[in-house]
Amino acid sequence: MIIMINGAFGIGKTSVATELVKKLDHSMLYDPEEVGFMLRNILPPPIQQREAITGDFQDFKLWKELTVSVAATLKDTYNMDLVVPMTICNPQYFAYIKKGFAKIDPQTFHFCLTASKETIYDRLLERGEEQGNWCFQQTDRCLEAFSTHNFSQYVETDDRGIKEVVEVIKGNLKS
Repeated sequence: MIIMINGAFGIGKTSVATELVKKLDHSMLYDPEEVGFMLRNILPPPIQQREAITGDFQDFKLWKELTVSVAATLKDTYNMDLVVPMTICNPQYFAYIKKGFAKIDPQTFHFCLTASKETIYDRLLERGEEQGNWCFQQTDRCLEAFSTHNFSQYVETDDRGIKEVVEVIKGNLKS
């Protein structure tokens, strides 16, 4: 099984994913952000500037492909369920990765965590982000994408704690 936990920066994806791993036997956390950090460390600045002028490593040509191939390697090597937190609001990138994950494991689920802009901003500040930084700047873009395109299944988190969100997700893990 592969469980994608999506949502805007600061919404609580990694916290929910970490708690979900504790609740699911034989599962592990796989954060594609690490793939992006690796590419950022490897690719020379001219390539980074050409491919990711937005500053988002998801725009690197290799990011989507490596995100899927690393998931496949993890599943093949360790035979564990993957819980994958990531902010992915580009519909084409989302479709590519979800399709790739479904080829690896037909039991692929996607949950898009939602909350009001105010809640997201509060959570970003609580985790120590500086107001106005890159994460804050992405909020409107993410909220717009999640409301305009189909990123179902949505899980409202405004008035829910992490454990309650995890229980909602667990209750929706059906093949």
